[in-house]
Amino acid sequence: MMLDHSSLYTIATQLTSQIARQSMPGSSQVHLVSGGGRTQLLVTNGSRLHKLGPEAEQRFRHLIARKNEAAIRQELVAMGIDTTPFIDDIPLKSPRVHALSLAIAQKCNMGCTYCYADQGDFGGPAKNMDMATARQSIDLLLKDCTPGDKVQVTFLGGEPLINRKSLREATLYALAVAATKDVQVNFSLTTNGTLLKPDDATFFEEHGFAVTISLDGIGEQHDRQRPMKNGAGSYERILEKIQPLLTQQRQMQVSARVTVTPAQQQLTDTLQAFISMGFHSVGFSPLLRSSNGRDEMTRRDLEKMLEEMIACGLLFEQHIIQGKRFPFLNMINALKEIAKGTHRPYPCGAGAGYMGVSADGGLYACHRFVNETAGSMGNIYEGVDADLQNNWLASRHVHQQSPCNNCWAQYLCGGGCHHEVLEKGRHACDYIRGWLHYTIQAHERINRMAPQWYQ
Repeated sequence: MMLDHSSLYTIATQLTSQIARQSMPGSSQVHLVSGGGRTQLLVTNGSRLHKLGPEAEQRFRHLIARKNEAAIRQELVAMGIDTTPFIDDIPLKSPRVHALSLAIAQKCNMGCTYCYADQGDFGGPAKNMDMATARQSIDLLLKDCTPGDKVQVTFLGGEPLINRKSLREATLYALAVAATKDVQVNFSLTTNGTLLKPDDATFFEEHGFAVTISLDGIGEQHDRQRPMKNGAGSYERILEKIQPLLTQQRQMQVSARVTVTPAQQQLTDTLQAFISMGFHSVGFSPLLRSSNGRDEMTRRDLEKMLEEMIACGLLFEQHIIQGKRFPFLNMINALKEIAKGTHRPYPCGAGAGYMGVSADGGLYACHRFVNETAGSMGNIYEGVDADLQNNWLASRHVHQQSPCNNCWAQYLCGGGCHHEVLEKGRHACDYIRGWLHYTIQAHERINRMAPQWYQ
């Protein structure tokens, strides 16, 4: 039986208040997560979870309160827990790139209020990527591949479908070159959806694209944030244009991505509406940095968002325990990371295995750094600049970030989005810790009541 809306939010509000207190930094080595009648100990080193008895829990609580890190380490050793560091201070060095995003069109037909790419042109003249640049980018990606390797090509903008011809030609070129090397190439695309044509669905399905549609809520809520350049709404137009994709998706996967601003309300309504439309998954991302400073989330806004996200998570738990599919992407990703004990010195592959390519062939740490000196990594003609890449990886290692190196979530988080942190600082840390604390609790419940989900 599903909770009604009022009961769901009553529980989410109470849970969020508890989690806000319980998820604060205490020790850099361990974190206590209560729930299900048993307390779990998260060992930061290796992101390992252990169940504690009442006496051990009290010992850890006492040591955490006294900030006695040496005694906490001794307690771990006494429990037989290996304290050898899983991650040292040595940064990655010249890792091979296995994923590129191509800014196939540095221009856009929409006028989103918060666009990180300055309305699609990344602060420069609007331009399309020509095929020579696209081919050179793909050649760079595949150059050092060996049989059996997998690579990823992502098409971004602006709005990538403005340059549909090059997008399709680049796809076919990548497949042809990869076939000669016995390499698997996967494709993805992020689009505003307004320019989709029925035969796009056929093309994306044929080549197994992961397609992400940017939708910021239902109806007027979306239209306020994502209008056309002339101010007209885009929501109804997008819903009409995406129908062939939703209908045809088999190899193709069509997901919705919602950028959350302070204006957003009732994320559960948005989540359920988009799932009912047939999206393969639905995910939310807080707006922490916009090019014009508009609509950015403050700490108080993020407190409210955490409550909304926990309400969505509770819906997910209900569905999963009842054996029903509920593709809430944030929850799925977090649970998978927790289950496998993810521990990483970086938040993502930016500047390492993944880079963004500008329309004129510049290489950048990721798509968000296009045309920004801070993320420059060379160019597709001369290749990755090893000094720029390695200096970046040395400076962005989580052990070099403060206050990350004193946080229990450091290896689950990895230090937060490089672009947002460099531009705006770390005002989302409480939100990230709160979400991780909740999902660790949820992991225990699902593992106990619906363990088949992990299989």
